[in-house]
Amino acid sequence: MLFLLLSVICSVTVGVIFKIARIYGTSSMQIVGYNYLFALMLCYLFFSPDLKALDVSSPWEVLIPLGILLPVVFLLLAASIKHMGIAKTDVAQRLSLIISILGAWLFFGEQFSGLKLTALLFGFPAIILILDKPVGNKENKWIYPALVLVGFGVIDILFKQIALTSVLPFTTSLFVLFLISFFIMIFFNGYEMLSRKVKMGFKSIIFGGLVGIFNFGNILFYLKAHQVFAQNPSTVFAGMNMGVIMIGSLVGVFVFKEKVTKLNIIGLLLALLAVVFIVASQLN
Repeated sequence: MLFLLLSVICSVTVGVIFKIARIYGTSSMQIVGYNYLFALMLCYLFFSPDLKALDVSSPWEVLIPLGILLPVVFLLLAASIKHMGIAKTDVAQRLSLIISILGAWLFFGEQFSGLKLTALLFGFPAIILILDKPVGNKENKWIYPALVLVGFGVIDILFKQIALTSVLPFTTSLFVLFLISFFIMIFFNGYEMLSRKVKMGFKSIIFGGLVGIFNFGNILFYLKAHQVFAQNPSTVFAGMNMGVIMIGSLVGVFVFKEKVTKLNIIGLLLALLAVVFIVASQLN
């Protein structure tokens, strides 16, 4: 469970960095771009990926869609926050767990134990209760959160396939994913600079570097967790979602002094119970 915990911590830290970056008026588009540049360099320096192992037999049918989806779904996330608000977007992102769990059953043949099913029964209402908050944005553009939900669910399933492949070392796969994502962000940033006359900012480099470090750790530990729990992908899917929601909510309350309702507190307790059942199902 150590790799899963480290992945959760890195994921929450990325969110904290973005929250702080907004105070300085930095470009999220640029931060995401620099994030992949730094993650790419870290992957090359620490793991020296074997690029010679890449050939026509490499899992390009998974690498290319995943490399494109990583930055694209983030941009959809930003659009959803703009049009539908953070609360509804967060619900959509975390409810992507439904697609992940269904994927574990349909594509990976996982059998669910009573403990794991109990964890899910606690987990789904926990997501809704934790993210229950007033939303000022009344625009009814549900296409954005719907795409966020589907996008994150598909990303989880593709990561599982990458973790299980024996054709290519996972460190090389990680390098390829960062490289594809970086080129995608070059395109988006170039478009923003040309069409909206947005200038490159030094602060974006700083925040992008920090995001890159923790994003690198998040994906690395996430893949390692999938390797450890190769026969139980839903353990990683559910544990990651519940862990991010629980720790992220606590950080919001105690660090950023965000207000919580009674429903939020009930949701946190349900999420904690869900995590306990997930751990118990793995030990069992």
